[in-house]
Amino acid sequence: MGRNTRKRRSSMATKAIAASAALALGGGGLIWANFYASAHESNNNGWSQNQTKAAAAQVATISCPDVGQKLTNVPQNARQGVATELANLDKQITEAYARLASTRQAQAGDSGFVQNAIVGPLKEKRAATIDRIRIDIQRVGGQFNTSLSQLAACTTQAAAPQTNAGGGQQNGGQQQNGGQQQNGGQQQNGGQQNNGGQQNGGQQNGGQQQGNGGQGGNGPVAADFVDITKVQGNAQLGVGANGLPANGNSGSRGSFTTKCGTNANKNHNTDNVIVAPGVANGAHHLHDYVGNQSNDAFASDQELAAAQSTCQNQGDKSSYFWPVLRLQNGTQDFDQNKDGGGKEGNVGKILQASQAQIKFVGNKKGNVVAMPTALRIITGDAKAFVNGNANANVNWSCTGFENKVQLHDKYPICPQGSQVVRTTNFQSCWDGQNIDSANHRTHVAFAAADGSCANGFKAIPQLQVRLVYNVPAPKLQNGTVVNPYAVDTFPENLHKPITDHNDFINFFSQNTMNKMVNCINTGKNCQ
Repeated sequence: MGRNTRKRRSSMATKAIAASAALALGGGGLIWANFYASAHESNNNGWSQNQTKAAAAQVATISCPDVGQKLTNVPQNARQGVATELANLDKQITEAYARLASTRQAQAGDSGFVQNAIVGPLKEKRAATIDRIRIDIQRVGGQFNTSLSQLAACTTQAAAPQTNAGGGQQNGGQQQNGGQQQNGGQQQNGGQQNNGGQQNGGQQNGGQQQGNGGQGGNGPVAADFVDITKVQGNAQLGVGANGLPANGNSGSRGSFTTKCGTNANKNHNTDNVIVAPGVANGAHHLHDYVGNQSNDAFASDQELAAAQSTCQNQGDKSSYFWPVLRLQNGTQDFDQNKDGGGKEGNVGKILQASQAQIKFVGNKKGNVVAMPTALRIITGDAKAFVNGNANANVNWSCTGFENKVQLHDKYPICPQGSQVVRTTNFQSCWDGQNIDSANHRTHVAFAAADGSCANGFKAIPQLQVRLVYNVPAPKLQNGTVVNPYAVDTFPENLHKPITDHNDFINFFSQNTMNKMVNCINTGKNCQ
């Protein structure tokens, strides 16, 4: 082999090339970085599409108060208008996050750029949208909580990796520096943060902080993964009191299993008819759908009731849907250039589950009652990385380890022959009156550890969903993760595992629902 006669680049040239490489990462979170720290020539020169780089970089995202979760009393006649405005709030955050990702050079040269050009204008847009929500509610005689107007302001949030201790999120999901912007948007020196020499969020991987990484530039990072064989046993399902199994060795001990396939027919969309009815791309990420085949943003209850179903028991036309899982190995899928897909940082090969087990179980305190037709239940929080864990409900594990380890804010790296498992136990206490609520949560609740339902709520069958995937095991190498996998998310939530969630709309026939309740209450296992 001939001698390499190329001259070594000057430090200034190296910095410029590294800056260009960083800017080439599409759809990513905001980086304030010392580019020189990761730009020296080597066998891994530059940023690979399928690696997450742990460089001397500080990652930030946008953190906005979740207005929808604060709306607990919206008149029925105002709900469509309010849902449309809430979807506008999500769209505004997505657009602001995209601007963060595309203006890194301007941010490095102007300490006030993020506040003046992104966060400030976002506050003004949100204030106008919240005021339209007020008008929608008051127009039909409803009462508007004026404190909601204080939720217009957003901040930047450090994307510090989470720890799995207690399923908690670092910093409680709140932005750092007292709600102020990180580092004033200034470039870092020597990989250190400039907040008076303080380092927020800690350093990872031998003193180097996490880059935003991922094939789309907005996660996941190496610290989002853990070798499950090295995790101390913790098999509790759910996050805190959310998602505990309602069934046990007492009370109603039967079950009802429905087999609806694994979405082999590739029924996908980026809508969410529960949260954003009538709004295309209301989810800003892609869903798998099994069961009901007519679920999109514009489907009415009448259309859902008359739809085709992939369930073997045709008495079940319910809709079961969850965000897709993708392998970020440098390949792209059909939605590479579409909203909710590659245009919003959800990239890579969509993985089809090898198993999708859907089961309804009873309550350890006593009998369950039938679910009403069109009951809607959302479990987990697609925005948990910025919202915190109050509504989080997620479990990650591997086959052969489910009775030993359940992870909440880490993706498992499974050993050879083991598969990735996502498990979700839904809310199973119902207020006895409503099929939905203004914030899509308060009409249902999780059962307590002993199975009891508070506030006069009634026990209903608990939906338990277990999804199994054949995923090539990612590799952690020198602070990078090679070929990571990740769940689809809102772009500003950086593909964090804590954001996994699941959705259900009940369209069992009355006869099939009655059969389910009878089987569960009499201790039978039916399907």
